[in-house]
Amino acid sequence: MKKTAVVTAATAGIGLETALGLAAAGYAVTMVGRDPGRGARARERVNATGPAHPARFLAADLASLDDVRALADRIASEHAASGEPLTVLVNNIGAMFADRHDLGGVEASFVVNHLSPYLLTELLLPTLTAAAPSRIVNVTSGAVGVAKRVFDSVEPPGGYYGFHWYGRAKLANLAYTLDLAARLDGTGVSVFAADPGGAATDMTNGTMADPKIVSPALRLMWPLVRRKFARSTSGPASVAAKPSVFAATDDSLSGRTGLVIGARATPVAPLRAATDPRIAQAVRRLSERHAPLATV
Repeated sequence: MKKTAVVTAATAGIGLETALGLAAAGYAVTMVGRDPGRGARARERVNATGPAHPARFLAADLASLDDVRALADRIASEHAASGEPLTVLVNNIGAMFADRHDLGGVEASFVVNHLSPYLLTELLLPTLTAAAPSRIVNVTSGAVGVAKRVFDSVEPPGGYYGFHWYGRAKLANLAYTLDLAARLDGTGVSVFAADPGGAATDMTNGTMADPKIVSPALRLMWPLVRRKFARSTSGPASVAAKPSVFAATDDSLSGRTGLVIGARATPVAPLRAATDPRIAQAVRRLSERHAPLATV
């Protein structure tokens, strides 16, 4: 039976390399992105490799939860009509912002890095469950290590620094990922987090010297942090995508769930805070409040 995969933010960087890896592994890949022009070029690049199944592109602005709902409805409806299983969902979307701003009344970093993939995943769970064995892969980040671990509200206390708020949203998503794995255990839907390591991408290049992105304390430590990232991965997007492709496809993970796949494409121990049930419960409450599955 044909294997299918959906990859978000797939028009460049890690997402595009993930789509290329999945296509090479025999998957029919649906690439999701905001810009139709970039999407067409990315699709052409994948299809130029001669995959067993041609890739396609769907336009959706995943910074909009309304667009996320429309995308999920389209994907679920198409799979129901065709009878083809949805084998893999890779939530690759991520963004870092220099200045605080809202999206639909909620702080942007939390929307893009957690609420958007949370909502898409939850809305597609019936489709993924019907296709079991299937996999969900959520791309995480080493930035979770500098995150404030308070989730009483969407926004943490203190000043806004893009890297730290990005890390906090990614920590929320990692806690959700591990909690979801436990929730779905026994359903045939495996859930993984994939850490690309210190990847050199459009999002990170040149940003870490920006005083709006990184707090003064971390800027002093950044040379040490950068060396640590350099040891964990060689940096290009093609390398950084390997954990996602491994998590989505490798046979050694069959029947397993709740793992973090590190930058060397092997399981690693998760950040302890991400396994804290109190954090998972707080994240679940925030997610349900700000990204309800049903709209009135």
